[in-house]
Amino acid sequence: MNVQSIARTGRNAAALVLAAGLLAACRSHAPAAEGPAEATTVAFPEASRASLKEGVYPDVADLRRFAPGMSKRQLYTLLGTPHFNEGMWGVREWNYLFNFRTAQGAEYFTCQFQVRFDSKGIAQGGYWKPASCAAVLDPPRPPPPPAPAPLPEQPLRLSADALFGFDSASLSVEGQQAVQGVLAQVREASQVQSIQVVGYTDRIGSASYNQQLSQRRAEAVRQALVQGGVPAASISAEGRGAAEPLVQCGQGNRRELIACLAPNRRVQIAGVAHPR
Repeated sequence: MNVQSIARTGRNAAALVLAAGLLAACRSHAPAAEGPAEATTVAFPEASRASLKEGVYPDVADLRRFAPGMSKRQLYTLLGTPHFNEGMWGVREWNYLFNFRTAQGAEYFTCQFQVRFDSKGIAQGGYWKPASCAAVLDPPRPPPPPAPAPLPEQPLRLSADALFGFDSASLSVEGQQAVQGVLAQVREASQVQSIQVVGYTDRIGSASYNQQLSQRRAEAVRQALVQGGVPAASISAEGRGAAEPLVQCGQGNRRELIACLAPNRRVQIAGVAHPR
């Protein structure tokens, strides 16, 4: 083989190598052109380049509706024109500058939001800068339940005549209804207070008998409250007989005296603050 043949052979080999390299380069870029935009590294434009440098306040409900698979037309309807002068066609990302109010109302913070598309203009994902801004899409937290209300400073007074029959410590039907009427309030208060049930009688009869009757009546009301859901450990019962009368009566006629002393025959329910 002469020198000219060798030279021609070398030039042909170089041409084949160059052609193979070009073909390989075309194949390595083709998948990126057909597949989704690269999502592992997201580069955001400088916020100062936004056409609306002050940003906009979006509807968070609309932002929650965004999802991969949306077209550019759907996204345009949902979020509006992108804020960095991106066009409709031939671009693989749209960028937005959003403001969100803080809990204080007048204050706000700014986030960048980027949507990346594949070559067909279908959204592949949304990205935030800073990443913590994604929390704005979290569902709103339900308001905390109201704090349990303590019983009022003045005790709840239930008439013993309305709760029990004569000389009885068993709750009547009307008495059970009366206890049910205060049950929800007492049950709620028991979360922040100890509950004290105190029974009282009038002064008619012996002190020892009245003491026992008032104790049994207080126990009956306590038991009804416990059965209604008040924690047993948070409620106590005590009888005080004819002590601490609300009225003083001096009628000579027994029937009139019994009627006058009715306010003294009672069961009181009071809250006692838990010791700190």
